[in-house]
Amino acid sequence: MNCDTSAIIVCAGNSTRMGGVNKQLLSLGSSTVVGMSMSKLQRCPSVKEIIVVARVQDITTFKDISKELNISKLKDIVVGGRTRQESVSNGIESVSKDTKYITIHDGARPLVEVEDIEKSIADARTHGGATLGVPVKDTIKVVKDGFIVDTPNRETLYITQTPQTFDKSLYLKGLHYALQNGLNFTDDCQLMESIGCRVFMTVGKYSNIKITTPEDISVAENILKGSTKQCLE
Repeated sequence: MNCDTSAIIVCAGNSTRMGGVNKQLLSLGSSTVVGMSMSKLQRCPSVKEIIVVARVQDITTFKDISKELNISKLKDIVVGGRTRQESVSNGIESVSKDTKYITIHDGARPLVEVEDIEKSIADARTHGGATLGVPVKDTIKVVKDGFIVDTPNRETLYITQTPQTFDKSLYLKGLHYALQNGLNFTDDCQLMESIGCRVFMTVGKYSNIKITTPEDISVAENILKGSTKQCLE
């Protein structure tokens, strides 16, 4: 197994939909949201190091969580930027020079499976870039001025998750292009698409939810208990 990937966990958001409460620090299972995310990446054979991007006021707490969980792969905790793109860029500055691939994960997705992270990294090695995602279950409508104007083919639509993994040199090229052209992307795949990089969709699991609202914590707890996992998949 190649240990050639650096993981960047993005945890620098303002949690506005959580009423300002930092969702990364909420209790989940026997740990916290970010603690579970760090633990999953710690267990990945392909991941050589972990860089956490956080708000400055949370850095000490994140260090304490890492020590409690024995996250030996944690290399650095850096301060986030004004945007997601800027936050990831700050994290990349701490990545080792010999790293070949970067996997970028939302700290608020604590239920991702180690095997799925490894699948996305393997696909990125083959294609240059890959993201976890799942097919949409519902019919999607395009709406303009309150009226439906199009119904995309559901078979071509996927819900994008994280981690999203890329060849480091390609990602740096994408960041340079975005900076040179004043572009700001909220999705790392979109940044790669802007330079013509084809990103492979690695099929993951519906249980890899993002903790966004207070209700999501209850859903996550139920998934951990196994009571709703079969319904989600």
